[in-house]
Amino acid sequence: MPREELGFSGLNQSRVIDVAAAVILKPNGDVLLGQRPSGKPYAGYWEFPGGKIEPDETAHEALLRELDEELGIRVARADPWLTRTYRYAHATVRLRFFRVSKWDGEIYAREHVALAWQSASSIGVAPLLPANQLVLDALRLPDFYAITPDRQFRSDDFLIQLDRALRDGLRLLQVRDKSASVVEFKAFAREAVTLCRAHKTKVMLNSDIQLAEKLDANGVQLTSAQLMALTERPSLELCGASCHDARGLERAIKLNLDFVVLGSVFPTASHPGAPSLGWQQFSDLIGDYPLPVYAIGGLQSGDLQTAKRHGAHGIAMIRGAWHRDSGGNHWRFGAES
Repeated sequence: MPREELGFSGLNQSRVIDVAAAVILKPNGDVLLGQRPSGKPYAGYWEFPGGKIEPDETAHEALLRELDEELGIRVARADPWLTRTYRYAHATVRLRFFRVSKWDGEIYAREHVALAWQSASSIGVAPLLPANQLVLDALRLPDFYAITPDRQFRSDDFLIQLDRALRDGLRLLQVRDKSASVVEFKAFAREAVTLCRAHKTKVMLNSDIQLAEKLDANGVQLTSAQLMALTERPSLELCGASCHDARGLERAIKLNLDFVVLGSVFPTASHPGAPSLGWQQFSDLIGDYPLPVYAIGGLQSGDLQTAKRHGAHGIAMIRGAWHRDSGGNHWRFGAES
């Protein structure tokens, strides 16, 4: 079975086979898997379509060629996503995953024994290439990560607003309030966790690992300082971290976290004068990165597609997550603009 190499630096480049891999997605989130033919290593196993990147190709060019050859489609949109490296008995393979959301032509199996559309949360084909499980785990994370703004524990209607957001499709929430006292934050977090649990929404607590365990939250969002200080991953279902630079991103890999939040992409009202990355530096930082990355900082829901084009898994928002339009309607989480 393959063994994953989580680091994204220090590999012996001369011994790595680069592969472009396609996570082909329907609008409902179903993903396409193909069954490997006989005569190839791991024959009969299910995989994401794709193939070897030739010396004169970029990863994107290889993806377009491979999907034409394997599936008979012409890709109209493919966003860079994760890069994961695995050591097999016969080779070390670096898989550059793209999320393919638009294509022309009818998909059919040219090289695979069979094709199957599957829900990432409920795979019905077997056996899978073992390393693919981590990619499927990442696919289960939603595009939007909402964060509660400060001082909301004093707002009589915020829990009503949160309930509305949960009904509108919010599926990942971070409970955070830097202005609250310990007692106030515990009370606020307890109510938020209860609400999220009722809507089957994943809920993370900012920084407080013990409270997350006590309240049975799904996970914890580590601060950048916590990230650098910890020597092992907290024993919770989910663990994310706030990152600002390459050092933090590398640390998150070593701790085997589920995702990171990277920013600030643009200047924010909460941190006037603080440096921001911009999209180009953001993209450069997460090139060849193996974990899902949420972009944060000065973003609105309309920035989702731009974030994906620059390699982000999705966007995290504080103020933007709770915006209402001029008619007083809450923005519908998960409805891409």
